[in-house]
Amino acid sequence: MAKILILGASGAMAQLLTKRLLNETDDQLVLFLRHAERVAQYASDQRVTIIEGDVLDTSAVIKALANVDVVYSNLGGINLDDQMRSVLLAMKQAKQTRLIYISSLGAHHEVAGKFGQWNEQAIKDYLPGFRKTAELVANSGLTYPEIRPAWLTNQAEVSYEITRGDESFKGTEVARQSVADFAFKVIQDPTTYQNESVGLNKPNTDGDKPNWI
Repeated sequence: MAKILILGASGAMAQLLTKRLLNETDDQLVLFLRHAERVAQYASDQRVTIIEGDVLDTSAVIKALANVDVVYSNLGGINLDDQMRSVLLAMKQAKQTRLIYISSLGAHHEVAGKFGQWNEQAIKDYLPGFRKTAELVANSGLTYPEIRPAWLTNQAEVSYEITRGDESFKGTEVARQSVADFAFKVIQDPTTYQNESVGLNKPNTDGDKPNWI
């Protein structure tokens, strides 16, 4: 049995991961988010602790880290690097070493061709934060995988392939359920993907941009 801190616990992938962990393991969960009412369905679950707070409040994150085995970060936004800087400081002070975090395709300039050019423009305001975050985590001394999903869909499917950090990104889309599945498997086997950057995409979705755009 492990104790897992989920940051940004109201996010769609975080909620998918929470359900799987509760249904398929005996792990204990700490759900950290800014608006606790968004996970009110877990308020009476004895395996779940809900903490309302902001990750920019490093002291609040330190308290949430008590007796935790792994941190899963579902954080995002233009200021992701500021958020992660606070998380890393908290983990260092709490002597926590294991992080799994969601990043983005393009965080390492790994998306080639017309899709890469389109992606650069589509999320140009966010990519600097993702890139700085990747640098911060890589230099943190923590054990981690960075997860770089393609453009996210709400398809009820688990279908994905992996590209490693030194490979060009494949595909244009992937289901949130697929990303949650990958994170779930890494949590269950901490020996996998240590200090790796992993791209996730649905097979056979290559194109100049996601097909719904």
